[in-house]
Amino acid sequence: MTAPLMLASCAAPADLALPTRPLLRDSLNALRHDGVALPARLTVSQVALLAVRNNPDLRAIRAQHGVAQAQVLQAGLLPNPQFTGSYLPVLAGPGTTPAWSAGISEDVRALITLSSTRRAARAAANQVDAQILWQEWQVIGQARLLAVDIIEADRIAALLARNRDLLAARYEKSRQAVAAGNETLTVSAPDLAALQSMTALLNDQRRQQLARRHQLNALLGLAPDVAVPLDRTADIAPWNAHAVERTLPTLPERRPDLVALQLGYRAQNAKLRTAILSRFPNLTLGGTGGSDNTNVRTLGPQVTLELPIFNRNQGNIAIETATRQQLHDEYAARLTAAVGQVRAMIAEIALLNRQLHEVRNQLATTQRIAAQAEVAFTAGNLDERGYVDLVGARLTKEQEILTIEQSLLDQQVAVATLTGAGMPAISLPRQDASR
Repeated sequence: MTAPLMLASCAAPADLALPTRPLLRDSLNALRHDGVALPARLTVSQVALLAVRNNPDLRAIRAQHGVAQAQVLQAGLLPNPQFTGSYLPVLAGPGTTPAWSAGISEDVRALITLSSTRRAARAAANQVDAQILWQEWQVIGQARLLAVDIIEADRIAALLARNRDLLAARYEKSRQAVAAGNETLTVSAPDLAALQSMTALLNDQRRQQLARRHQLNALLGLAPDVAVPLDRTADIAPWNAHAVERTLPTLPERRPDLVALQLGYRAQNAKLRTAILSRFPNLTLGGTGGSDNTNVRTLGPQVTLELPIFNRNQGNIAIETATRQQLHDEYAARLTAAVGQVRAMIAEIALLNRQLHEVRNQLATTQRIAAQAEVAFTAGNLDERGYVDLVGARLTKEQEILTIEQSLLDQQVAVATLTGAGMPAISLPRQDASR
């Protein structure tokens, strides 16, 4: 009866078939969105929510949670007792009965280190959960950044197209004048060069925009050809540098990568304790009994004790101690880098805001001059070349403003990702004080 049960317990689980085709969705409605109707145009926040729920990489990373919990289960299991036995029939000599022996024993050191092993496994499992959440933060941040860049790049592309059309109209008149013999090629050459330069810039912007849309689709688990309509305005919270500064002292308790490093340090502390407890000589306790071939029967305790003469586990203790120091230094470096990075971005955003203010003031002057040029051109007091140059200067200044605004939004999204603004919350688990 025992043999069939043992064989049944060793049966392999059913095979898990691998997918035969990519798991890309062919429409927005096919994404997981909890039954809420999707709007005609998605906001940045809605794109981030869809990304964290549908990103293929996150689905794979979340499977690590199950692995970590299985490791906790394994670490909490008591070691099995060991059974030994022998049966020796009489083959020759004065013996009258077969000899036999049986014994059962338990590893005492495994029981001594069980508590610290469990604590290490629980801390490691919590660390995995924190690392998974940090990956979710990264996906949310990347989705926000791509959505903002796509929205702002559409505005820049529209402005470049207006500039291109203006240069195209000027070149067409120059070309007609050259064809009529009223101007030389030398006069129209700069117009052609300016048109070609602006066209190349517009084409490059469109290529980059297509690449961004493909990246966003991949992040959402969509096929590359699925259109993701976005709202024309990025719904990014107003910038408040002082509010960001106030969140920095609590960053170690809120940012998942820092929490994960702290949990890894806890796990390593438990592993070091396990190594220290393992200095206890390996002791096996049990009982044994038997009978010799003259039917003399015996029964009594059995002790196996390791003699710690050469190996007192000093090597493993040194390894775990050095590893703990390494994790300590890694955490200190990550915390320093995290706070320094946020403060550097705060300073960069302040500079961008000053530059934006200056350029907007310059735009007001450029717009006034361009409006005067339009009046003069309509009245015939300004030639077309001068008119196009002045209007083009206004469009160029508007493009500069849009570029700075995009950089500002990108930096704000990055700071939000690093500080956890609008992100799923995490808290450092209570220190396990069990022994």
